Amino acid sequence: MFDTLYSQIGAAVGVVVVAFAFLKGDEPERVGGGAYALGALAGLLVQEDSQLYGTQWGLMIVDTVMLVAYAALAWKSRRSWPVWASALQSVIVMSHILTAVDARPPIAAFYAVVNLASYGILLALTIGVFRAWRERRALGIA
Repeated sequence: MFDTLYSQIGAAVGVVVVAFAFLKGDEPERVGGGAYALGALAGLLVQEDSQLYGTQWGLMIVDTVMLVAYAALAWKSRRSWPVWASALQSVIVMSHILTAVDARPPIAAFYAVVNLASYGILLALTIGVFRAWRERRALGIA
């Protein structure tokens, strides 16, 4: 999985954002960061790198569970970033559904959608952590 520089940079960005969420975020950001980290690790475990065509059912289940987690977080939290994370995660799940109904999208397009949406989720989480941190500093809690 980490055989290219692109994947190594992506993993490093994910680790930095999740660490930032745990160190400076409130409870919703910590839950979102933990969910992202667990989803990324579970995705690494179930991903089949040799399968270029067809649906990766294990990865689809992991991404669907992630969608449920972000949707629940959006439902219970007063923050706006979980809504964006849920929307981007739904794009990932929809790309899995496209492969399941045999729409035959090019595999490069599938991976591009998944990677860009994952970076969008990290960006939404980063913005949420920064806003929570700034809110706490303004209130003098930090």
